[in-house]
Amino acid sequence: MTTPALLPLSGRRLPPLNLGASAFPHHRATLRLSEKFILLLILSAFITLCFGAFFFLPDSSKHKRFDLGLEDVLIPHVDTSKGGKNLGGFLIHGQGHDEHRHREEEERLRNKIRADHEKALEEAKEKLKKSRDEIQAEIQTEKNKVVQELKKKDSKPLPPVPLPNLIGINSGEPADLDIREKRNKIKEMMKHAWDNYRQYGWGHNELKPIARKGHSTNIFGNSQMGATIVDALDTLYIMGLHDEFREGQEWIDKNLDFSVNSEVSVFEVNIRFIGGLLAAYYLSGQEVFKIKAVQLAGKLLPAFNTPTGIPWAMVNLKSGVGRNWGWASAGSSILAEFGTLHMEFVHLSYLTGDPVYYNKVMHIRKLLQKMDRPNGLYPNYLNPRTGRWGQHHTSVGGLGDSFYEYLLKAWLMSDKMDTEARKMYDDAIEAIEKHLIRKSNGGLTFIGEWKNGHLERKMGHLTCFAGGMFALGADGSRDDKAGHYLQLGAEIAHTCHESYDRTTLKLGPEAFKFDGGVEAVAVRQNEKYYILRPEVIETYWYMWRFTHDPKYRQWGWEAAQAIDKYCRVSGGFSGVKDVYSSSPTYDDVQQSFFLAETLK
Repeated sequence: MTTPALLPLSGRRLPPLNLGASAFPHHRATLRLSEKFILLLILSAFITLCFGAFFFLPDSSKHKRFDLGLEDVLIPHVDTSKGGKNLGGFLIHGQGHDEHRHREEEERLRNKIRADHEKALEEAKEKLKKSRDEIQAEIQTEKNKVVQELKKKDSKPLPPVPLPNLIGINSGEPADLDIREKRNKIKEMMKHAWDNYRQYGWGHNELKPIARKGHSTNIFGNSQMGATIVDALDTLYIMGLHDEFREGQEWIDKNLDFSVNSEVSVFEVNIRFIGGLLAAYYLSGQEVFKIKAVQLAGKLLPAFNTPTGIPWAMVNLKSGVGRNWGWASAGSSILAEFGTLHMEFVHLSYLTGDPVYYNKVMHIRKLLQKMDRPNGLYPNYLNPRTGRWGQHHTSVGGLGDSFYEYLLKAWLMSDKMDTEARKMYDDAIEAIEKHLIRKSNGGLTFIGEWKNGHLERKMGHLTCFAGGMFALGADGSRDDKAGHYLQLGAEIAHTCHESYDRTTLKLGPEAFKFDGGVEAVAVRQNEKYYILRPEVIETYWYMWRFTHDPKYRQWGWEAAQAIDKYCRVSGGFSGVKDVYSSSPTYDDVQQSFFLAETLK
């Protein structure tokens, strides 16, 4: 998710991970005492302290002074007729005055302690008269006060910066009645998804539309951060669903809190939350979105505290402790994760005037430029401790995808001034075309995966975003190859359409093979699912924009119809487990990116 001027290429989703129970924090039994008993313990300690101070104060009959560290007090000179010595306009009191003054001070302190002691006893008596519920309410009130104070500290005023002029957000109704009806149908699907989330999963990260309750995964930690709300904001705004947009804004203003003890994915939180908040800010101009984005970004910065500056995959929002996924090659960070921070972080520096965000992502880029790349390809794994590549696995799908997207968009976002990003993109695409892109026996162009010197002839749904990327990057390509890359985008779009068209449900599988007589078809059972992903539809959208060939609009409409027919349930939309089955089972998850990207 990016700024409105650059609608998202969505090859940013990693393959679903089933990490089992080990991915979640262990529940620990805790001993809880009643609040009243704890309160009594605290009051008893305070009373004991008061009595101790009262009975063990120095006795003036045995000590000449109760030393407050003010042995010689300078006071302005008024009169020198009473035994004092005048030194430079100040009077230094003699010993007799000193002893008298300390006795008075000692008596004053005794009286104060006695009064405090009596006051504490009275407060204790009043507390003991209250019920458990009243005590709990008072404790909660004090907690809320502390939280509000912390929020005030975090909400530092940000420097005013000019908002770009946004064109085409409210561009009116299309003249073609058929197109208008289709667009309204997509809007109705968005309403169905949002309204059911609003009813059954509000505040949770995602929705289980069949069970009709909230849902979350380990990428969001153990907190209810309203991922669907933040992720869907710009779609709501673009569709003119302003009441729903205001509902989301109100929830964010009152409930979105990042000071939680929760371990989150830096990458996912960046694209869904910071990206979502920045997009909402640029669309609406509402300051709350900018403030929340900056607050969250500050919580992600500790992830960069590694020997190389390559960030950890996960970070605890409260403690700042980071770590990598246990399954990643030799403790490596992932290219598509640390390479998909650039645009949001550059905007954060622009909005705050603080270069720290820009410097973090530019450091990553400089490090990558210095490294040798096998066959000119970027491996998906990089160790943040050693700065060395992990397993030599290169993919334009999961684990690699959005790194290339962000290089291209960094160049576009800079008004084509960031030539360094464009060069890195061009170099990478040339290596990908040479080593990964092939044509099947049936004439389908596909992008395989490079694993330790071997090309695997398999293409993922996530990889289908690349058709749109090639078309987007055609203008400005080397050696006047714009036509070539536009054609390459069209060929990838055709292949991905075939992966949809060759299924029973007319929805594409998670991955499909090009081996022997099998082309654009999933072979393994665990690759036959569809989880409401946007990448294929998104490539159709880019190809429609660049060519205005009506087939792309038709392909998009066919996909929308299939989603509405096979993924719609009464409580929202769900993914399906087998696109080749005429009676598929549901996975019972309405992904936040379905609202943020697919329907958009």
